[in-house]
Amino acid sequence: MTAARGRMGRPPLTEERKAAIRLDIAHAAVDLFIAQGVAATTGEQIGQAVGISARTVWRYFPTKESCVRPLFSTGVDTIATALRQWRPGRPLQEAFDPLWATDATLTGSDVGALLRLTRTEPGLRAVWLQTHDEAEPAFARALAERAGLPADDVRPVIWAAMLNAALRTAVEQHAARSTDPDLSPAWIMADLKAALRTALAVAAAGIT
Repeated sequence: MTAARGRMGRPPLTEERKAAIRLDIAHAAVDLFIAQGVAATTGEQIGQAVGISARTVWRYFPTKESCVRPLFSTGVDTIATALRQWRPGRPLQEAFDPLWATDATLTGSDVGALLRLTRTEPGLRAVWLQTHDEAEPAFARALAERAGLPADDVRPVIWAAMLNAALRTAVEQHAARSTDPDLSPAWIMADLKAALRTALAVAAAGIT
């Protein structure tokens, strides 16, 4: 009796490894977009920067503009978790205090440059706005859970839209202020944190 053959070839990638590859592609795409513009950048160039083929790039992302999405969406789950941990009667900013403890949870300088490009590159703008549009349901679920409201209640949806708009506006204005190449990383991070705290305070005024 012949023994069954095992599967040949490379073992499947773990989800963690796939996420790492997506992030590598995102950083490579941003570097190229900033250096030479979106129109001049190709999938082949993005792949070469990461050490993979263009075909592999397209397996992860449908367009070159969408390659940057992991940099935009990284904070969605973190924000949703913070909202669930927001205790009744406490300031909204307090729920986000753990985020300020590490710069890794905040927008990096390359993302700031990328956000400035979204003002002139419609494809990148579409990815940025789509990411925020898809974040709102996650924020709404977290706020509904915190308030003990049913999933079909309109109030958490409105609160999520307010919070989402406030955070997006704060990050965009921070990026617009951070164009000077001589600005120190410390100043950039301090300005971003201040902008996000202001956004949270404004949004919290309308959330019960």
